[in-house]
Amino acid sequence: MTSQRPDGWQPDQYARFRAEREQPFYDLLNLVEPVYAGRAVDLGCGTGKLTQELHIRTMAEETIGIDRSEAMLEHTEQYAGSGLRFERGDIAAFEASKLDLVFANASLQWVEDHASLFPRLAAMLRSAGQLAVQMPANEDHPSHAVAREVAQQQPHADALDGFVYRHAIESPEWYAEQLARLGFAEQHVRVQVYLHRLPGPEDVVEWVKGSLLTGYRDRLPTPDYEAFEAAYRDRLLTILPNDRPFLYPFKRILLWARKPERAR
Repeated sequence: MTSQRPDGWQPDQYARFRAEREQPFYDLLNLVEPVYAGRAVDLGCGTGKLTQELHIRTMAEETIGIDRSEAMLEHTEQYAGSGLRFERGDIAAFEASKLDLVFANASLQWVEDHASLFPRLAAMLRSAGQLAVQMPANEDHPSHAVAREVAQQQPHADALDGFVYRHAIESPEWYAEQLARLGFAEQHVRVQVYLHRLPGPEDVVEWVKGSLLTGYRDRLPTPDYEAFEAAYRDRLLTILPNDRPFLYPFKRILLWARKPERAR
């Protein structure tokens, strides 16, 4: 597994379900308090559209959007300016200090070893700094489980050299305990189920093509990936009911925490 989401990303495919994918961002943003004239970073900024919203809503003086995908960053130029800028970088290697807000929407699940990651993120914050994170937590749904199943079958297992993708997330309880141990004075941790109404079960495939399956697209030559995707589609559609509209429940972890104010 790579340390951050791979650059097999296709912005147009990801945007097919823009409204559904953006709602968790706004729910996370609603937990964040303004950082008037402060410094913020958006880890995994994507195209920059939502980073601009973050920058405006938090009233930060400076916001930096970080992403490793060149395909996503190609879209950020239209949003840069007025204290908002974008850089190509790996979340696992990103370093900063004296930030007022570390914001990560649907990105940290691609980064391994959260036991090391979260202390590093906490160390970037100044007193009263905020950490806000949203991560998919739908590993037990067939949309995710079938991808792991197909990856372990031949010929895909050989083509992937044994690789099976799993999001690098812990339980909600683990994050609550970790935030407390890191000295955050306040915290909010919850699991939220987003019920997406899709036209049909085949649209679940289109959904994961824009996110989860990029972990496989990045590692396979085009013919091998196409064979993998076809096997995934065939297997998944034999399991999911042929309901129209199709109800696709998607669990996510949302967490927010703030460091204590330093005594003067």
